[in-house]
Formats: sequence, C-alpha cells, structure tokens
Amino acid sequence: MADEESKKLTAALNVMRRMAPSTIENSLAGLCELTPNLTDDLLNNVDQPLKVEMDEAAQKKFITCDYNRDGDSFRSPWSNKYFPEADSEALYPSKYLRQLEVDANAIFDVYRKLYFEGGSYSSVYFFSIEGSSDEKKGFGACWLIHKDVDSTEEDLKKGWWDSTHVFQVSHVKGETYEYKLTSTVMISMVMEDSKLGSCDLSGSMNKQKSETLTLSKTKGTNHLVNMGTMIEKMDDRIRAIIMEIYFSKTRQIVDGMRLTSGARNRQMDKIAASLKDALKQSKK
Repeated sequence: MADEESKKLTAALNVMRRMAPSTIENSLAGLCELTPNLTDDLLNNVDQPLKVEMDEAAQKKFITCDYNRDGDSFRSPWSNKYFPEADSEALYPSKYLRQLEVDANAIFDVYRKLYFEGGSYSSVYFFSIEGSSDEKKGFGACWLIHKDVDSTEEDLKKGWWDSTHVFQVSHVKGETYEYKLTSTVMISMVMEDSKLGSCDLSGSMNKQKSETLTLSKTKGTNHLVNMGTMIEKMDDRIRAIIMEIYFSKTRQIVDGMRLTSGARNRQMDKIAASLKDALKQSKK
C-alpha cells in the first residue's frame, strides 16, 4: 500500500511540475480533491504563489509561508505577532534568532527597494532546526520577495514574481559554517490582446547551492552578510536563466513558426537556388 501511495504522489507531483504558476492553486486544489489522503504531502511539496497579509500592529504588509505559519495563523516579522491571533502554544523564534530576524528584515527591505522597486514586499523568517541543540550552531532561515507587476502596458493583464530562498546553516568548526541554499523563483505574466487573444508566459525554477564560509569581525562578515551575498548571486543567476529559457527560447520558437519578411525572402532565394541546381543536374 505504501508503494502504491508513493506512486500516486510521484505522479501527482509530476503533473504539478508541468502546470503554469498562474494555475497552480486551482490545479493543486483539484488534485487534493481527487486524492484527499495525499493532501498534506502535496501541500508540503508543491511551491505555491506567495500571499501577502496585513500586520495590523505594525501597519505593514508581510508575506505568508509555511515557515511563519501556525495552524491558520501567520506570524509577522515586523511585530512578531500572529494574525489572526494564535493560541498560547504558538511557535516563536528564540531571542537569538529573533534578533537575526529583525536585522535581516531591515536589510532585505533595502535590497527589495533597490532591485524590485514598487509593488513589492519582503519578509525574512528565522527558525530552529529539529535535532539541533544549540541554535547558534544550527538554524534555518527563509527569505521571501513578492512583486506584483504594474499593468503599464495595454496588453499586460496581470503579472507577478515570487522569490523564496531557504537556508540551512550548520556549524563546521570554529567560526566556519556551511550554508545550504535552496532557491525557487516563480514568474507569471498573462498577456491579453483583442486581436491575438491571451497568452500565459509563466514558469518556475529551482536551484540549490552550498558554501562553507567564515565569520570575521575584522572583515565585517556575519551570517546576514554571508546569506545576503549568496542570495544576490543566486537571484542574478536565476534571472539570467529565466531570460534565456523563457523569453529567448520563446522568441526562437515563434521565429521558427513564422519567418520575418527578410528571413522569408532569404529562405525563398535558397529554395530557388536549390531548384536551379537540381534542374541543371537533371539536364546533364
């Protein structure tokens, strides 16, 4: 029975990997309805578009995810309160992790403004790792950015960008730590034109990287600097790949389906030349 359930889960995840990010929520809901016994596994393994909630205490918006969730409530990094209010047994970061979280949110908010500008939100959550007795030697962190793309063009109906960077930090020796980073970027742009119809340019990408880095007061390096540097490099890498795969490849496919006038004329010239050569050969 376990093997059968495993096969069903694998098949369901394969289906979800082929779904456009703009339809993930509906597709996931449909699969959960078809296989209710796999609901928890599906929710834990399928990346969904990020959502934004309001922190009524701090009057700032924050991003929700599994790392700040307790039941149906979500903890804000700004006020450290749950919305809606959670019960007394809700999880909170330790004093050490909370201070890292506060500093990280302040830094990441600046990063968001520099790279994503308006319509974007950021949140960072630090959490303890199961099995780690000393949080200073082992912890996790989730760095999130959500941006709604402004519909400045007439044919852009809606669009968004989600970045999720999850770290597992482990102590190696002395002031040296290993940082395991898993990054997921989801992008969606729904185009609509009265003459051409609608087009959904959506995709997602997942990348992993591990680095062993040292903390140094003299060089000004700490956990936040090390993680921030890795995030910046990973964001640049994924953005370049997305541009190449989803946009350059799309342009290449479209050009292959419908040649521009210049390319069509050159192609016709080649065909004409080939026919002339064939006629010459047949007359010999």
